[in-house]
Amino acid sequence: MYPLLEIEDLEPPQQLVGIAKLASQGESIRRGHLVEYFTLPTRALLNRCTSPRVPFTWTINPYRGCEFACKYCYARYTHEFMEMRDGVDFERKIYIKQQTAWLLRQDLKKVKRGEEIAIGTATDPYQPAEKRYEVTRGILEELALHHGLEIGIVTKSDLILRDTDLLRRVGENNSLFVSLTITTLDTKLARILEPRAPRPDLRLEAVRELSAGGVNTGVICAPVLPGITDSPAALEALVRATKAAGGKYIYANPLFLKPCSASVFLPFLEKEFPHLVDDYRKRFAGRAFVSQAYRKRISELMRTLRKKHGIFREITSGAESKHVRVEPEQLALFA
Repeated sequence: MYPLLEIEDLEPPQQLVGIAKLASQGESIRRGHLVEYFTLPTRALLNRCTSPRVPFTWTINPYRGCEFACKYCYARYTHEFMEMRDGVDFERKIYIKQQTAWLLRQDLKKVKRGEEIAIGTATDPYQPAEKRYEVTRGILEELALHHGLEIGIVTKSDLILRDTDLLRRVGENNSLFVSLTITTLDTKLARILEPRAPRPDLRLEAVRELSAGGVNTGVICAPVLPGITDSPAALEALVRATKAAGGKYIYANPLFLKPCSASVFLPFLEKEFPHLVDDYRKRFAGRAFVSQAYRKRISELMRTLRKKHGIFREITSGAESKHVRVEPEQLALFA
């Protein structure tokens, strides 16, 4: 095993409770590339989601934090629950959940028929940690033992190809769809937006191979960044590429900019796109969402492009045929 590291700034203050207390008790198990990995004692793996904005009932996040370091990531706020207020902690302190398969087996007893389970809403389940710790794989192995579940997985990583056979097994008796998030096809742009995520072409190849392997797979273009990735030409190129790769569906969702995300994203914008800073400050003044008019424009454009390139919303699995009930604003949690 790896030597334990003593991190002084994680010494638990007396007042820590809940997830913050559990995080403070985690053991540091590895360092690498400015990233530290910690164990996280976990009481439950399945989390109920009550937000009316999302179409799923339950979420599973195998890790806390995400090493991909996407500049726009909305999920940075989840580290604040552990009393970590620096936005970059989310990408540098990764927590590995413990006893996940056993916990999931117990938690699944609470899931009613028709309730959807979303994997990867606040962390990427196939980030670099997964290659070593295989928490996501353990979760899928447990899910493969069950029938009649509705499951969605969202990732930016082609590491998911490792589990193609397992995903196919899960999909034989459950409704399963896998979404690859692709923000742009421009590799150079992707590299500065998503510094440690796999290249867009690798994600498209994952769509191709998963689809060819019998796994229901599509693309989520999220977030759409005003003035950066939202041109009709750029979005059409992505729709065309999704169709060519065999993707069953594609959706686009505009940027969702919470204060914790803005603290990282706006300095990035000032460095890379200074001419857009004033526009973004106006767009997101006092709110986390873009305007209804902008959302409607992107939604209508994507609808036109899907129709043009023959991509339809329906996806099927071995368990049943279903329509994905997702509106643009609901996809904020998949960004």
